[in-house]
Amino acid sequence: MSDDTSLLERQCLEKGMRMTEQRRVIARVLSESEDHPDVEELYRRSAKIDNRISIATIYRTVRLFEEAGILERHDFRDGRSRYETISEEHHDHLIDVNSGVVVEFHNEEIERLQRKIAEELGYKLVDHRMELYAVPLDKKS
Repeated sequence: MSDDTSLLERQCLEKGMRMTEQRRVIARVLSESEDHPDVEELYRRSAKIDNRISIATIYRTVRLFEEAGILERHDFRDGRSRYETISEEHHDHLIDVNSGVVVEFHNEEIERLQRKIAEELGYKLVDHRMELYAVPLDKKS
């Protein structure tokens, strides 16, 4: 496999998906995204690479990748589904409610506390999703 094959494309191939040229472009755009784009943003970025890609193709491909377990959808209360590739490294999200910027973070103290709470309630924590909604601190204070 060539070095320019995206991680997401390799995951698709491992799952036995047929990779059309348009799916390759969408996989590359998603793999290179450092943010959490919605479908419209994925369309804009993909169409810059291949102007034959339609918004319907983006919707179908995102759904296919999500069903295959290689793409995760987030609904950050802004009315848009946003997407990120599923990572081996767990992280949580802080969402700036003013700008919509999504900040990924990991805090081991929070992770320990969540496991402790589950154990105290008689459970073993197997997964969780944390989303913090915040506004920037006033720098004048």
